[in-house]
Amino acid sequence: MANGAPQRSMFSIAAAASALLCWLVGYCLIGLPAPADAASAGGASAPAAGRATPPKTVSKQSESPHVLTVRITSVSCMPTAHCGTNAHEVSTHGNLALAGKGLTPGMVVAFPATPGGRIGRTSPYAHLRTTKQGLILTVPAKAHSGHIMVLLGGGRHTSSYGPITVVRYALHPPTPPKVIAAPTATTASGTAFEGQGMWIWYVSASDGGNLASIVAQAHAADVTTVFVKSSDGSSNYWSQFSPQLVAELHANGLKVCAWQFVYGTNPTGEANLGAEAVANGADCLVIDAEGEYEGRYGAAQTYITDLRAKIGPSYPLGLASFPYVYDHTSFPYSVFLGPGGAQYNAPQMYWKDIGNSVDTAYANTYISNRVYDRPIYPLGQTYSHPSNAELVRFREEAVDYGATGISWWDWQETPASEWTALAEPLAPLSSVVPNPGYTELTQGNRGDPVLWMQEHLASAIPAQATTGIFDATTAANLAEFQSAHGIAPTGKTEAATWQALLALPPVAVNWTGGGPQG
Repeated sequence: MANGAPQRSMFSIAAAASALLCWLVGYCLIGLPAPADAASAGGASAPAAGRATPPKTVSKQSESPHVLTVRITSVSCMPTAHCGTNAHEVSTHGNLALAGKGLTPGMVVAFPATPGGRIGRTSPYAHLRTTKQGLILTVPAKAHSGHIMVLLGGGRHTSSYGPITVVRYALHPPTPPKVIAAPTATTASGTAFEGQGMWIWYVSASDGGNLASIVAQAHAADVTTVFVKSSDGSSNYWSQFSPQLVAELHANGLKVCAWQFVYGTNPTGEANLGAEAVANGADCLVIDAEGEYEGRYGAAQTYITDLRAKIGPSYPLGLASFPYVYDHTSFPYSVFLGPGGAQYNAPQMYWKDIGNSVDTAYANTYISNRVYDRPIYPLGQTYSHPSNAELVRFREEAVDYGATGISWWDWQETPASEWTALAEPLAPLSSVVPNPGYTELTQGNRGDPVLWMQEHLASAIPAQATTGIFDATTAANLAEFQSAHGIAPTGKTEAATWQALLALPPVAVNWTGGGPQG
């Protein structure tokens, strides 16, 4: 309703709100007056539009205010042309159809005054009315998401029902988004990493924070997942990643992942903030770990261990870090992408920043990352003004390399002219033959790829040390392993040797401090 309750219902509404105030703060149990800020003009004067206002005092009720003979059993948004896919999702001024026990026209249904809040004396409300579709109500303008309940005469109320998500823009059935085609040889994970994603740094700087515009732009550009920043470091959770944001984007057909930037100085705190984003409804969580984590193996292991203890072993976790492993050999890839770590690898393949072409970025990234045996979801750039031809080529090469999903950094730096390139139809790319190679290691190399190789080699030859240094002993052990697997004993890691090694589980290493380089 838009302009307050009809005069005939004022006394019952005031009584219902009075009883609810008793229930919330217990004043009527001891016969005290309500607090001063709860006072109204009293008598028969009308309350503020759309809000239940109690009288100056409350009185002890002779019966329990919680009524069980009346209750809500189902709620659904209507009509479907003005609703999303979730029946419990509704716009302000939209309609909800209610069904239940003992419900009658004229009854007052109260909504939270704040997101997720409890029903109180200032709760927005609406009246049930009879239509051909049954009992319905119109959601008041000041209603917020949360549980609703019926306020009855005599200071009584029903059990709460919900949660109901209230959004402040027009809902509509989402158009099924298109998904980037993938080669049949590649198995899709079915997670939010599939399809096309766009990263959001600041929601407020992405289409001005207008969720309706974000939704419309995402569908127009075939974006199926948004990656929204949720925290920075160990104590700075970003309020923009909220359950309401997730619910509203879900209602409009988008998947929503959280990403957190981590430093390694307090990995337990970082794990706690990651788990908070997961609890707030994230479809996946992505670790943005970069130079700050180089040489911090112990911190990486603590972070992964603590995070997995909170989110479970199978929750979809991704790593977005450096694309060229050989330029960052002290970074703990083997921990972040190792057992119990991230199942998905989204390397930051920003070819313009690296200073080469899309083709070279793909070849080098895949060669150096294949050794970690995680599916790769290329992360490209829309900032720094890449050409539309480069954006289309990045998408086409993802298909050639067998990626079932890609994403882009970032929304707020994507000019209008580039959005169209994200939805252009793709043609077969005959000019590129994906390089199937693996990182070739030999005696004298050191760093995380060597360590990762040693962890697998030690599974077959227990005497093999995990030092991250490719010494003469490692070379001899590798040649022995190659001979045992019908591979020429070169003491070097080419594709066949890596594939045989990766068929074995890596040995567990308990890291402290900086790790093999520390």
